[in-house]
This record gives sequence, structure tokens and C-alpha cells, in this order.
Amino acid sequence: MKSPIQIYSEIGKLKMVLIKRPTQEIENLTPVTLEELLFDEIPYLPIIQEEHDIFAKVLRDNGVEILYLDELMEESIQKVADKEKFVDSFLLESSLYTKYVYEKVKDHLLSIDSKQTINTVMSGLRKDALKENGNEHKMSLQEIMSSSLFYLKPMPNLYFTRDPGACIGNGISINKMFKTARQRESFFVNFIMKNHPQFKDAQFPVWTDRDSHYSIEGGDILVLNEETIAIGISERTMPEAIQQIAKNVFKADNSFKQVLAVDIPKRRAFMHLDTVFTMLDKDKFSYHPEIFRHGSEENHVLDCFILEKNGEDMHIHKRDNLKLALKEVLKLNHITLIPCGGGDPVATPREQWSDGSNTLAIAPGVVITYDRNNITNAALREHGVKVLEIRSSELSRGRGGPRCMSMPIYRESI
Repeated sequence: MKSPIQIYSEIGKLKMVLIKRPTQEIENLTPVTLEELLFDEIPYLPIIQEEHDIFAKVLRDNGVEILYLDELMEESIQKVADKEKFVDSFLLESSLYTKYVYEKVKDHLLSIDSKQTINTVMSGLRKDALKENGNEHKMSLQEIMSSSLFYLKPMPNLYFTRDPGACIGNGISINKMFKTARQRESFFVNFIMKNHPQFKDAQFPVWTDRDSHYSIEGGDILVLNEETIAIGISERTMPEAIQQIAKNVFKADNSFKQVLAVDIPKRRAFMHLDTVFTMLDKDKFSYHPEIFRHGSEENHVLDCFILEKNGEDMHIHKRDNLKLALKEVLKLNHITLIPCGGGDPVATPREQWSDGSNTLAIAPGVVITYDRNNITNAALREHGVKVLEIRSSELSRGRGGPRCMSMPIYRESI
């Protein structure tokens, strides 16, 4: 069975994508847990669901097949996997207090149907959902002292399916996530790839797995064309992880010849490369001006490193100009960089904060964006980009845009 994965560009017509509709995990956010769970605000569930459904409809209306993360997990358990083994594996990663708590939570997850089990492990399991039945004496001191309301903490970042896995060429990177709050997310991607009927018997390489020593997240990985991958050296992606992926990709029978590592500022607002830089067309990119060294936007000064396949070896060449580096690796004479917020000193940081630079290309020169970034969207249209806007009052509260909310699995060749 050949690989069901084909991602050799950022802009080829999108045919299949993995997404996750926000559900009860959003309702399980509290002001006390916002920082731990990487949110600044609490989205309003009915509206964030409406907005996500609009996002899904725009994808479907443009010929994209949608796979939902929770549905694939349920199908994996029902059709192939042993539910008890799944529960055991997941609970081992969930930092439960004692064997007593482990068994109590396990018994509950096995007592409900597979759909409820998946919803529970994703949304979180409150302590008050399980009665002690007179066994309080079996609780550990750590559990009694804990202020947490949950045995299984909610996973509200799951609707950003871009990060735990990234399809590259005919293979996938199953990522070691940087933040503790998100590390279990790649468990689901790994489980689906090994157990779902659509993937389990297919032949495809895994470029790196979640047991790696080095963190990397999908928002930092951009497949520019069939020869070039761009990866951000960011707050959440380590240089060693980039070199590891480059080595594995270069060793495979694949078309990729170079990786462009882009060293972006290590700040929450710039958490991934795709929050400050995305591809719109073969020679057009959106970007956030603050990635360049202070006062150097016109010269596009930014440290970049070209990791180049050279026989059995890999050579690394440093560059200090992003635009020139893009021209070099893409073999283009002209590159257009379109600033978020039109480069206006007030609009630019405001719209970048609401993911104005985070566009999802569904075809060459056709992108999905948030409607609230109206100045950026106008600038894109002025440069000939077709912009499909979606509502974003609540979706944007999670600090991720349309690209963040999607894991492309198959794109047509250009």
C-alpha cells in the first residue's frame, strides 16, 4: 500500500487535511489554568464552534476532504486497536498520582463507549466525576494537597492540529512537543498512524518521532517545494531537531535537497515560523517585519542556514538575508514579501497578534485568513492573492490562525 501522504509544497491544491473541532476541552479552561494551558483568554464555546464549522465549510467548498482527529481516534480503537492498551498507554503519560488513581481512571474509561473515551481523554476528566465510594483513605498526600480539579487535564490546544505532526513529502514527522501542556497531543497522531485502517498498512517514512531528545513543532515546518523545506529555529523547535530531520530526509529516496533553517526571535508572540512567515504563492510570502533585526527590515537581515545534501554528507551554509536566501533555495529571480498589517507601526503588531501572518494556502495564490486582519488581507489582495476570510472573534483567542488549525496530508503536485 503506497503512502497516503503527499506534501511537496505549501501551495499545491489542498486535497486532504486533518482538523479538530473545539469541544468540551475549551469549557474546562479556568482563569487559574490559562497560563499552564497556554491560553491568554477563555473562548466562548458555541461561537468558536460556529467559527470552526465555517472554516471546515470553506475547506469543503474548495474540494478539500476533511478528517477529524477525534473521529480517526475512535475508528482506530473500534476497528483495529485494543481499547485497554490505548487507555494504558495514554494514562502512562498523564501523571496520575498513585496506582489506585490509575486503576480508578482506567476502569472509568473502559466502562464507557469508545467515542466517550476519546472525548474524555481530550476534554479532561474532573475529579468530581468519579466518586470515592468510601475509599478516601487510599488517596495519596500529593492528591489530597493538589489544587487541580482534574485527574486528566484538558487539552484545549488540540484544535491546532498543525503542531503535533507534520507531513513532509511522502512521510511524516511525529513531533516531540516543547511545552508540557501539549506533549500528549502527538500521542494521538502517532496512534492514528499506527492503528487507523487508512494509514497502518501504508508504507511511509517517519522523519522523527515523539521519543526524540529534541523538540520540534509543525508550525515551524514549511514545505516550500519538492526540493526545499523551511524550518524555524524558534522558542519551540531546537536546532538539533532540524538537523535530525534534514539528515533523515536526505538519506531517504526523496526529492528534497535542502533545508532552510530560519532563526526567528524566541518570544511567545513569535512561537512558530508560521506565526511570522507563510507562503502564499510560488514567489509571494506574508511576513511580520519584527522578525528582522532592529532597523533592518528593508535589508531583510535575519540569520538563516542552508542545510544542503551533498552525497552522503550534509553541508551547512550561513546566510544573513531572508529574501536573498529564499531566492537562492527556490531558484527565483524575484520574491515578494508582503508585511502583516501593511507595515503600519500600529496595525502590524496588532494584526500579527491575531495571526495576520498565519495564512493557509489551499491552492497557488489562494489563502484562508481571519477576517479581523482586514489591513493585512487588503495588502494581500493588492498583490493579487485571492483571500477567503473566515470569522475569528473566538478562534483567534487561542493564538493560532488557519494554518495552525490544519495538518495537510495530501496536496496536488504543482
